[in-house]
Amino acid sequence: MLSAGVVILAVLGTLAGVLAAVVSGAPSTDLAARQSFGLPAVRPSAGDAPVIAGVPLTLGADAVPLPDSTVPAVRLAGAREPTVAPLHATVQPDLLIVAPSTLPAGLLTAVSRLPGVVATERIEAVRMQVNGAETAVVGVDPSQFRSFAARPTGASDALWEGVANGGIAVSYTMGKLDKVPLGGSVLVGGRTGKRLHVVAFGTLGIGGVDAVMSDATAQALGAPAGNAIVVSVRTANFTADSAAIGRLVPKGARVEPLVSLVNSGTGGTAGAGGTAGAGTATSASVPTAALDTMLSAAMSRRGLPYVWGAAGPSSFDCSGLVQWSFAQAGIVMPRVAADQALSGPAVPVSQLEPGDLLFYHTDPTAPQYISHVAIYLGNGWMIQAPEPGQDVEVVPAAFGSEFAGAIRVSPAQAASVASGIA
Repeated sequence: MLSAGVVILAVLGTLAGVLAAVVSGAPSTDLAARQSFGLPAVRPSAGDAPVIAGVPLTLGADAVPLPDSTVPAVRLAGAREPTVAPLHATVQPDLLIVAPSTLPAGLLTAVSRLPGVVATERIEAVRMQVNGAETAVVGVDPSQFRSFAARPTGASDALWEGVANGGIAVSYTMGKLDKVPLGGSVLVGGRTGKRLHVVAFGTLGIGGVDAVMSDATAQALGAPAGNAIVVSVRTANFTADSAAIGRLVPKGARVEPLVSLVNSGTGGTAGAGGTAGAGTATSASVPTAALDTMLSAAMSRRGLPYVWGAAGPSSFDCSGLVQWSFAQAGIVMPRVAADQALSGPAVPVSQLEPGDLLFYHTDPTAPQYISHVAIYLGNGWMIQAPEPGQDVEVVPAAFGSEFAGAIRVSPAQAASVASGIA
């Protein structure tokens, strides 16, 4: 039995990076639910102003960030300095094997021997309360797992030393937008949990995973030892290895994709990690009536507050607004922005229609990770839930340096991603 406040992360439904993006053709003529909402035409922003305007870090008492760290990090007074192996190379986390209890000892060896498998690592993958919010957490061996993280995070010795020392590192986005105190402490694991020092803000680059701690700390909080294995495979072996691993795992375990492989329809591949868009350009898009309902629902939330992790109906974060608005039209969407970016084919800016989704890179610790989403309204406007202290707002669409692309939602593709089916 797990301690109160800890739930198995049975379905990550995550994205570490899109391996090939799809560029759509001309928009379908039946798409345009052209509700102007009284908004005049406006010129979108193409400058370098950030979409999220830089929420200041929340620091714990007497905490001073390390000036030479690659990510915001602290070294706590009196803490020992554990030895953590240096980062030699980074690998792409492609698949996650996850189960409600400890996986068989021989499974790691069997998976490692499959052709095309580059690296494997046993971890804990659970959901637990962090700073009052249900959060996907991984417990890891810091020396080994750091090679699976986004490169700036993986390269931060201070982050992994702090994790090895019993601290918790949260994603840069969660740290800033949930106002987690860097160098302070947070309650982890619910009523029967414990307070952990927050040692760094560094995004792993795996969609939906917002905190990392050591194996020992995770197990002390009730996580089953080694209930998950992260796997990196060569692209050419992805489909075959996914199927092979599925035949190896015991009853009750699942194999979840952490990337999406999509065909460009032109005989090759296009795009790179952190680019929005997946699925075919001919996939059925949202019907006009449903699109009208979704847009009206989004606009009805204008002026309501931003709250990290909130998905309505009275407060929202960026992806929560998207998920809730589509739900009012009967369309199932994934929960996090990185997964929502896989919910339909890419759309060129010149062909944007109301209801298309706009995606952004806003996280310096994982520069290719999609961490923000907005809904395009037409006439050059978008609606978004921006950051703490601000409300759901309508602003000119932004296509500056943070812009990661746009998609046209396909209900079937969105439901597939939301269900964790590749």
